[in-house]
Amino acid sequence: MKIGKIDLGDRPVMLAPMEDVTDIGFRLLCKRMGAAMVYSEFVSSDALVRMVNRSIAKLQVSKDERPVAIQIYGKDPDTMCRAAQIVVEEAHPDVLDLNFGCPVRKVAGKGAGSGMLQNVPLLLDITRAVVDAVPGTPVTVKTRLAWDEGSMFLPDGTPFIADLAERLQDTGIQALTIHGRTRAQMYQGSADWTLIGKVKENPRICIPIIGNGDIACREDVQRAFDEYGVDGVMVGRATFGCPWLFRELTGKEPLTLDEKIDILVQQIATSIERLDEYRGILHVRRHLAATPIFKGIANFRETRIRMLRAERQDQLYQIIADIRKMLV
Repeated sequence: MKIGKIDLGDRPVMLAPMEDVTDIGFRLLCKRMGAAMVYSEFVSSDALVRMVNRSIAKLQVSKDERPVAIQIYGKDPDTMCRAAQIVVEEAHPDVLDLNFGCPVRKVAGKGAGSGMLQNVPLLLDITRAVVDAVPGTPVTVKTRLAWDEGSMFLPDGTPFIADLAERLQDTGIQALTIHGRTRAQMYQGSADWTLIGKVKENPRICIPIIGNGDIACREDVQRAFDEYGVDGVMVGRATFGCPWLFRELTGKEPLTLDEKIDILVQQIATSIERLDEYRGILHVRRHLAATPIFKGIANFRETRIRMLRAERQDQLYQIIADIRKMLV
C-alpha cells in the first residue's frame, strides 16, 4: 500500500490518532512494536494559527517514528489551510490527515470533526483547499460512515460514505480512513465493516482505503483484509496500555510477560521525561489502568487504586515491581 510515494508495505497496520494518547513517546513504542505508520493526537487548526504552546508541542516528531502523520481539525477553510502550512513548516510530516470523524461533543457539536458530515459542501471545500495549500505533502482524510443512522443512505439507496468517498477522492486526497460507525454511535455497538467494504468495491475508487473500528486481535486484521478488501487497517482503543499489540497483529512473536512490563516501565519514564514527574505520571496512568496484563490478578483492586493515586516516580515503580511479583 502506498500513500503518495510512501510505501507502507503489504497489509499495513497503523496506529490511530487519539487525543491524550498518541503522544510522541507512545508513537515511538508502537512503531518499535511493528506499527507501519503512526498518527499524532489531533491538533486544533484554530489553536495552531494562534500559536498555542500546547498545540505547537504536538507537532514534535522523531525521525525514529517515521512515516508519521499529523492530524488537524477545524471548520474554517482559511484557518485549516494556514494550520496545514504550519504543520508542514514545523513538523515536515510524511502525511497530513484531516479529521472529519471525531464524535465528541466539544468538537462535533461545534461543527468540526464528525460535525462536518452535516455540511458536506464545506467539508469538500476545506479538503480541496488544504490539498492545494500543501502541494508537496500527501493529504488524507479520516471520517465515519455518516452523522447518524438516518443519514447513512442517500435517497437512491447509495451509502452516504460511498458517495462521500468518491467526492473526497476528487479533491485530491491520497488515502481515506473510514471508522465503521456513525457519529451518533460514538464508540457503542459494533463497527460496520460491510459499508467500508462497499467503498473498497467501487471500481471508481483508486486511492487506498483504510478500515478502522473494533480491531483487537490477529483474526480481526485478517478478516479486514480478506473479507472487506481494505488496503490498510488502523487500530485505536485496543492499544491503550498495550503498545506491543502491533507485534501480535502483524504475526510477530509475542513478548513475554516480563518484557511487556518492561515496556510499561519505559513508557512511564518517557512520559516523565517528556513532561515532568507529576504531569507525566498523570498522563501515563490511563495506559496502566487499561493494560490487559493486569486483568485477572486476584484481589487487584487495592493495588490498582494505589497505582492510580501514585504521584511520584518511585511510588509507581515500586507498585509495578509488586505487580511483577504477583504475576510470577
